[in-house]
Amino acid sequence: MKPDQLLRPMPAGLYCPAGDFYIDPVRPVARALITHGHSDHARAGHGAVLATRETLDIMGIRYGEDFCGSMQAADFGERIDLNGVTVSFHPAGHVLGSAQIAVEKDGLRIVASGDYKRGADPTCTAYEPVPCDVFITEATFGLPVFHHPEPKAEMGKLLTSLRQFPERSHLVGAYSLGKSQRVIRLLRDCGYDAPIYIHGSLARLCDYYVSRGIDLGDLRPATLEKGDPTDFRGAVIVGPPSAFADRWARRFNEPLIAFASGWMMVRQRAKQGGVELPLVISDHCDWPEVTETIRELAPSEVWVTHGREEALVRWCELAGVPARPLHLVGYEDEGD
Repeated sequence: MKPDQLLRPMPAGLYCPAGDFYIDPVRPVARALITHGHSDHARAGHGAVLATRETLDIMGIRYGEDFCGSMQAADFGERIDLNGVTVSFHPAGHVLGSAQIAVEKDGLRIVASGDYKRGADPTCTAYEPVPCDVFITEATFGLPVFHHPEPKAEMGKLLTSLRQFPERSHLVGAYSLGKSQRVIRLLRDCGYDAPIYIHGSLARLCDYYVSRGIDLGDLRPATLEKGDPTDFRGAVIVGPPSAFADRWARRFNEPLIAFASGWMMVRQRAKQGGVELPLVISDHCDWPEVTETIRELAPSEVWVTHGREEALVRWCELAGVPARPLHLVGYEDEGD
């Protein structure tokens, strides 16, 4: 069997004709296998969804319990038969519940990475390399310029700023799923034990992380309805980047805007967003991690998707690994 007979790009996403399912489809389909809960990969309206227990729970939190017709939870490493095709889910290290999906038939194995990272992150299960014939890798930061620094060093910048500007409220922009919880846990691991205030949109997801055994410390609602802005002098407030553009953010005491994202390496992005304190903390692999992963797996072929496809395809070709871009559309960088 040739690889493109087992999995092929279609307008709705990666499709397996033999198993009659899609991986992370961008429109409603009869059967969807979902790698993780970010909205560009996990959409509501599918007939049946197969994903890890955490991803199913997260989709329920974000879309309501009736987000699909039926659902099935997959344990990491469990082998599941779908119309004669074997699928299995393996840790991706991206966010809680995130998985790579291995698809196997007639001795051929293709692994779709979804979004993944190699760095340590106590808020999710660490990435595990899965031997395969074809590796489908994301390339969100698939350019040689992207070398992400040590996350605790970036968090040290925030702690230094808190000491230098004790009168200012430090607002940290971080995506609701994964990044917010990682930033909070990084602060705790760096010794910050004061209350951390969170935007209301983060509450249910943070509660879910805690229910799965991830200690986030003392979290409190960042509300000003009955309080005084000076109540938040020197405090850390975490919220989604979208909230920092409205009046909510301007209510705090001399707000200092920070943003945790791999894109904060690009100074122009930070400047355009009015970010005073860029924190380069990414939930995706940087260029050295992506290329080292390909070397480690040594697949016969690499397919590249959603990101800087052409540069990584070129690197593969120079390294003697056949590669091609998939040109899938509809995948953004919510979890960057």
